Amino acid sequence: MTPVYPGNIDPWPSLSLGEWQDTAATLHMWTQIVGKIRLSQTPWVNHSWHVTLYVTSRGLTTSPIPCGLKTFQIDFDFVDHKLVIETSDGNVRLLDLRPRTVADFYGQVMSSLKSVGIDVAIHTTPNEVPDPIPFEEDHQHASYDADYANRFWRVLVQSDRIFKEFRARFIGKCSPVHFFWGSFDLAVTRFSGRTAPPHPGGVPHMPDVVAREAYSHEVSSCGFWPGGGAIDYPAYYAYAYPAPEGFKDYKIKPGGAFYSNDLGEFLLPYDDVRTSDDPDAALLDFLQSTYEAAADLAKWDRTALERDKLP
Repeated sequence: MTPVYPGNIDPWPSLSLGEWQDTAATLHMWTQIVGKIRLSQTPWVNHSWHVTLYVTSRGLTTSPIPCGLKTFQIDFDFVDHKLVIETSDGNVRLLDLRPRTVADFYGQVMSSLKSVGIDVAIHTTPNEVPDPIPFEEDHQHASYDADYANRFWRVLVQSDRIFKEFRARFIGKCSPVHFFWGSFDLAVTRFSGRTAPPHPGGVPHMPDVVAREAYSHEVSSCGFWPGGGAIDYPAYYAYAYPAPEGFKDYKIKPGGAFYSNDLGEFLLPYDDVRTSDDPDAALLDFLQSTYEAAADLAKWDRTALERDKLP
């Protein structure tokens, strides 16, 4: 049964992309700036797990980032609408999350870091987006609707909670539940343990070597994406790499889920989850059934990779 949420805050708010598309595009660039700062300072971890952000009880965080003998952390607070920079030697800097250009945000973040003794350099061209504008030149994206930023975070909170429940069922290699700022989605990925054919690459503005390392082994991956491009609504997704024969025709749950030939993955519209009688069950059905499509058709060793119950 779905947990009862205290107060009068809707835990599954509406998130029509058309109503916050400009804010989403701006916030995407802001998360790329912060994510690239983590990338620039963090040792490489397989499948780019070192670059991601994580959901918190107030927003998104880098987690501690090494910098010499100290660490620093950058948090998006979507409750008080602040960007919070904290260091392990006690310094704190706050930036308002408000309508401002990407160029201004970039400049303010970098100057705030420098003011606490952190001098970093990042590659300022955005990744995984068409027609990228370098951050320092981006005066086009300048929107911030606080209500919709908060709604987006609340969806991430619920998704993160359920993804972690789903992740706990698997004892094989599995990613954390984490937020990829390149594609602007929350994801969790299971691995069969077997190597995969080389990925063809071709992800916009991302080196092919990164894509090939990310997909070096067979995966069943799922996540939440607020929408964009050909999909003008928020949705949960699931895919397999490589996709086994018959994958797209596998019967999955719940009833509103379908296979997108254009994207090559299963989709479940977010609205189908939030308006269902039991959102938790609906989403877990989608995650489990799409995983079974990948694992059964590709003959994963499910007995070795799964557990029936928690200790």
